[in-house]
Amino acid sequence: MLPPPPTWARAGQYAIAVVAGAAGWVAAAADRLSGPMTPAAEDLAGVLLILDVLVGVASLVLLPLRSRHPLTVACVTAALVPFSASSVGAAAFAVGAMATRRRRDWAVAVAVVAVVSATAAEVLFPGFSLGGIALILLFVAACLATGTYLGTRRELIAALHERALTAERERVLAAGAAREAERTRIAREMHDVLAHRISLVALHAGALTYRDDLTPGETAGTAGIIQANAQLALAELRDVLGVLRTSGGDEADDAVEQPQPTLAELPALLADTREAGSQVRLDSTVATQTVPQLVSRTAFRIVQEALTNTRRHAPGELVTVRLARAGSSTGGDPDGHLEVQISNPVAAPAQPIRSPGPGVGLVGLAERAELAGGSLHAGPQPDGTFVVRARLPWPA
Repeated sequence: MLPPPPTWARAGQYAIAVVAGAAGWVAAAADRLSGPMTPAAEDLAGVLLILDVLVGVASLVLLPLRSRHPLTVACVTAALVPFSASSVGAAAFAVGAMATRRRRDWAVAVAVVAVVSATAAEVLFPGFSLGGIALILLFVAACLATGTYLGTRRELIAALHERALTAERERVLAAGAAREAERTRIAREMHDVLAHRISLVALHAGALTYRDDLTPGETAGTAGIIQANAQLALAELRDVLGVLRTSGGDEADDAVEQPQPTLAELPALLADTREAGSQVRLDSTVATQTVPQLVSRTAFRIVQEALTNTRRHAPGELVTVRLARAGSSTGGDPDGHLEVQISNPVAAPAQPIRSPGPGVGLVGLAERAELAGGSLHAGPQPDGTFVVRARLPWPA
């Protein structure tokens, strides 16, 4: 709803009503006092003019009640107009205020009251003609039309005001959701890019911490691996930050995916993992260059995160990475899907790497798989292995 009009606006309405009433009274006085009159007629005209003023003041007194009792005040003031020209201003505002409610039955009731009052005035005051009744009806009709227009305009402004407030609230909510989505996206990208490299650094640093039988050459070699992986992590961090600064529509969304590695980089990933001391076996029947870009990027991230978790929780155990395409146009599935499975025996590490606590890598991978249209499940199996299994759609 719109706020009520200010005090100066309400005062202006009363001032206009007073001026209109005064003008009506002057016109009525000029009409009644024109022409030759007997002393008795002059006295009667003077009394009627005084009563006219008193009735006009009474109409002004009723005017503040038009908001709480619009129909009653409109009917009373409309009934007084034929008897008091000075009440025309108050009646105009009262009938107009009632008409803003846009109720047809109320408008009819005010018109009927005005006709009855004008007819009574014709009977009581000689010389009051049908033209006077028509003039009263024209006055009431004009007030009703003006009030209806103002009511419609007021409702339109209120609707636009409410729509603007709703749009502003939706804009604030959308901005908050966009910020939250952007934070989540940045966190996922940072985790996917850095977790692998940092885990290698932590693994070799842990070896330096717990191994006191290393030769100077082995120590230097391990330190070199730590340095190389730290430099690679820093370079990848710069790449991700550079991409995340990109803005602007669909092109920016596509640009976010471009720096991410695909299954074409899987041999390099497995080589890094073996260099870190893990045993990895690849069982793949898929030509990586034929895998769609989105599916290939998602599959690489799944393998990368699973290998990172294996180094943390089951170091030294044999990890089997299997890639296979299931379902095809020849097998009854018109689209098919890529199956990605990483399995390893569950075993407690002899020298566990200290970490700040459990992460959210698998949760992020499940979300990434869902965004790609697939699914991901991970957990221990009855045979004592821990399996990460993903199914990603592979259109034909």
